[in-house]
Amino acid sequence: MEKVKNLKGFSLNDNVLDLADLKFLPRWIILVIDVFIILLSLLASHLLILGLEVKHYKVFPLVYVFMFMMGVNVFYMYVFKTYLGVIRHSTFVDLFKIFFANLCGVLTIVIINYTYYLTFHTKVVLMPFLGLYFAISCLFLFVFRLCVKGFFNIIKENKRSSTRKKIYILGDDDTSVAIAQVVLSNPNLPFDIQGFISYHDKRVSIKLLDRPIITKINFINNLKEGKKDVDGVLVIKETLRKGELDFWVNVLLENNLKIYKAPSLRKLRSSENIDSIKTIQIEDLLNRRQIKLDNIEVKKIHFQKTILVTGGAGSIGREIVRQVALLEPLQIIILDQSETPLYETELEMRETYPHINFKFVLADISNKGRLEPIFKKYNFSMVYHAAAYKHVPIVEENPHEAVLVNVMGTKNLALLSCKYQVNRFVMVSTDKAVNPTNVMGASKRVAELFVQSLQNLEGTRTKFITTRFGNVLGSNGSVIPHFRKQIAKGGPVTITHPDIVRYFMTIAEACELVLNAGTMGQGGEIFVFDMGEPVKIMDLAKRMIKLSGFEPDIDVKIICTGLRPGEKLYEELLSNNASTLPTSHEKIMISKDPSMHFNEIDELTELVIDFSRKEEKHEIVRVLKTIVKEFKSNNSIYESLDK
Repeated sequence: MEKVKNLKGFSLNDNVLDLADLKFLPRWIILVIDVFIILLSLLASHLLILGLEVKHYKVFPLVYVFMFMMGVNVFYMYVFKTYLGVIRHSTFVDLFKIFFANLCGVLTIVIINYTYYLTFHTKVVLMPFLGLYFAISCLFLFVFRLCVKGFFNIIKENKRSSTRKKIYILGDDDTSVAIAQVVLSNPNLPFDIQGFISYHDKRVSIKLLDRPIITKINFINNLKEGKKDVDGVLVIKETLRKGELDFWVNVLLENNLKIYKAPSLRKLRSSENIDSIKTIQIEDLLNRRQIKLDNIEVKKIHFQKTILVTGGAGSIGREIVRQVALLEPLQIIILDQSETPLYETELEMRETYPHINFKFVLADISNKGRLEPIFKKYNFSMVYHAAAYKHVPIVEENPHEAVLVNVMGTKNLALLSCKYQVNRFVMVSTDKAVNPTNVMGASKRVAELFVQSLQNLEGTRTKFITTRFGNVLGSNGSVIPHFRKQIAKGGPVTITHPDIVRYFMTIAEACELVLNAGTMGQGGEIFVFDMGEPVKIMDLAKRMIKLSGFEPDIDVKIICTGLRPGEKLYEELLSNNASTLPTSHEKIMISKDPSMHFNEIDELTELVIDFSRKEEKHEIVRVLKTIVKEFKSNNSIYESLDK
């Protein structure tokens, strides 16, 4: 056994020699094989000549003539180095070398033949024989190389197929074929394409890339009948409408098939990474087309301007910074009170956007004395205010901190923006500010009211704009990363209530809304976004478990823990007494919420801030309820204040 293991060119796997791992043969063996093929070609040509009843010239013995012809051919094989190529990797270049070597050999024999004829008036080699020999030798040498190449390709493909995931590609259009070609040609990708699923129901007998095309109905029927000869399906998300994507995801999940998502063709071609094709994620199913507005106007108000982003180390703030950096600002000031995330943001931004002038400021927005020198120094053109406390249960237990950051912090920034004549102040708000049932939502609604009140204040030159949207996919502390961690641990997945629903949007989409709202706004508006249909969190959890390859309540349990303090079943984008106005984009609207006069909201915010400094929780919430009439506590210790 040891001798077998040490044989060069062989590997032993379950006592079967893996021919695909054979080392290259010595070049002299290839030359010997080629000489043998030439000899066969001479014999075949000779037999054909005899069959045609044509006689050779008898100037020299036929054996000597054959030996001479072989010698000439071998000489040109040596000149053109036809034997140096690795046969299993033969290309057209190798075939051309063989062709020219044989052609030069035949032309040399023809020249010698006619030189002898001019001297002795007789020919040595029969010209038809020479023509047959040229054609047959080229053919035999070509076929030998092509057969060896094909043989090794078959072995290699069989070996690869045994270790690769068998998949179908959804679609039979040009994009599907192009992606299939890249997958088949990339040895790093662990996929073996079995065929294409046609969007149409009409059966076709043609093949693409030598793979069959199966209709949508036949593919689904095969799954129902238990004919699962594949591990998964590769979908090209950009070519599918959301309804189609949801349909296929449901079909494939029900049949326990993996769903793979193809990246862009350019990315797939340039990637050497085996992970360039990934399983589809829940974010892909919740994602919608992003808002696209007038990018020229967006760039105009940022170009060569100084921009402040508060909360710039958070998930929303950091994405705002990324998008602003693409608009060629003069400089971006990133302010946050969290040291480690701010440092991580600095590392990312300096590496990704080395041409942008960044300043990173560690500061608390509730400290007005710290903020004013920053405003005085940098002369901001725009302020994006994304700093806030946002986690409902924690804020419910610490209402004083919510007021100091969400109310007083916003008040500080807004007043300083007025004082230093910032052109635009864009505040990031939340759908939890609508008919709030918790302190976090109420504090954000108070911040909205204060910002709005400044717009009508005499002498105000700043345009105060508010954006309001729902949950953001992948943001810090959001439900999807939380579920993903729970699933990775084997469960259980915990949700607060089986009927709870939420709106979702992507981080990039949310921040694009913020930038576009800052461009569209004339001051005093609250922009809301058409977020589509709300998502039931129970359905979200079940789908995430299935996408991870498990069965809900079998492999991974789902447990309902009860609503948390301040949490409600349904989020709203508009308050009960609010109406909307359309904008230039059908997905963006202006909410006409009730507003307050500056003097009134200023006095009440000072009162609630004073109670917050003293940490008088019930008094804080009482004042918040005075300001936000629709604030009704839910599942909270502050429900008694509503009676």
